[in-house]
Amino acid sequence: MTDTPRTAPDLARIDRLMEAAGLDALLVTSKHNVQYLLGGYRFIFFVAMDAIGHSRYLPIVIYLRGAPEKAAYVGNRMEGGEHAVHPFWTPTVKLQCWGSKDAAEAALDHLRALGVTGARIGFEPGFLPMDAHAVLAAGLSGLTDATAMLEEMRAIKTPEELSLLRTASEKITEAMGATIAAAREGWTKAQIIEELRRQETGLGLHFDYCLLTLGASHNRAASGQIWREGEILSIDSGGNWHGYIGDLCRMGVLGEPDAELEDLLAEVESVQQAAFAHLRPGARGAEMIAAAEAVLKAGPNAACNDFFAHGMGLISHETPFLMTNHPVAYEGIHADRPLEPGMVLSVETTMQHPRRGFIKLEDTLAITATGYEMFGTTGRGWNRGGR
Repeated sequence: MTDTPRTAPDLARIDRLMEAAGLDALLVTSKHNVQYLLGGYRFIFFVAMDAIGHSRYLPIVIYLRGAPEKAAYVGNRMEGGEHAVHPFWTPTVKLQCWGSKDAAEAALDHLRALGVTGARIGFEPGFLPMDAHAVLAAGLSGLTDATAMLEEMRAIKTPEELSLLRTASEKITEAMGATIAAAREGWTKAQIIEELRRQETGLGLHFDYCLLTLGASHNRAASGQIWREGEILSIDSGGNWHGYIGDLCRMGVLGEPDAELEDLLAEVESVQQAAFAHLRPGARGAEMIAAAEAVLKAGPNAACNDFFAHGMGLISHETPFLMTNHPVAYEGIHADRPLEPGMVLSVETTMQHPRRGFIKLEDTLAITATGYEMFGTTGRGWNRGGR
């Protein structure tokens, strides 16, 4: 039985971005951009892996600027059931492929039928296997890197996307609170991470990872280290809700925090608040970063503190890119760009205290018409373990 068709994104905006980038068509192959262009769809069979047989799953969306009637989706044969229930919006749907090479051949056939093999066709070099690229390069003369244009495409979130990001963040902080409360003295890091996985999946999230520290250690890998009375815990987790990422960090303590711990977390919080004060439409990301770093450098533990901010959405680091190689290797090309309503940021301050351990807050915030909205606001103080 056919259900509600999937709808296209804002194609007029995409047309403007393509024109500015000098692109006549798009050939999109990354899971996140395919999901965006298909109105939120991602095939469940390949969510956790791509390999099948001797090759891999390679979904492809083809879009010609200003011509949605010529758009196509190339997918796996098993996606016929998905199309029957929630039809794809693209007029042409080719669900005939098992691997990357035959997917590229189907895409090339579609472009040949349209007579646009000599057009400037934007593709994603980081998300196109070598065998598929060889097929396309042999038949297309104008392949052009469209990575920057496609990142810009996702910069401004719709109300529906913001709702998904809000839900992801709220569910992660809820799972973190429940995990810290459940953990007892003697639990290992591996046990605590498994409890968080169970809590997140129980709330309907797809669990991605957990970075965890206990006590004075700064090592965030899963291990047999046990949680002891009086020690702190930092729990930093990424999970997603319908493909949209929640990525936050909260603190716990087994027992009651002493005065020093209260002061240390307050120092981290002061840096966060300095950043929040500069989150509004028209403000530049560089202003927010400068304000946060000024407070950080004035603090008593500046030597072991660090501040970082980055865009969030379908992937954990996306437009706006605000800081250069800190710590992820990309250029902070949007630091001097005005923030706009609908942009979503992760703002994080980390203290690696030599004696008390790893103390961090990471928050997700959306720019609104008048300022900002924080997602997943609970648990930003010391959360007591063993409750």
